Amino acid sequence: MAVVIENDMSKKTLGNQLKERRENLKITQSQVADLAGVSVNTLYKIERGQANPTLESLEKITDILGLELSLQLKKIEL
Repeated sequence: MAVVIENDMSKKTLGNQLKERRENLKITQSQVADLAGVSVNTLYKIERGQANPTLESLEKITDILGLELSLQLKKIEL
């Protein structure tokens, strides 16, 4: 299962996907936060689309949840 982040993907959509997966696995926010090295409050905000998580944090969280993180970036001409 993969989480694909596209340029137009909202933080709320990403957060909803992470929360749904965590709940399906019956893992608490506290457990994921401890394993990912983030606070429960930070994970709470990520799941609600209220935070700007680092790529490192997202990689840890998706790994814990058994998800693959895939970034689809567009090339911008300057």
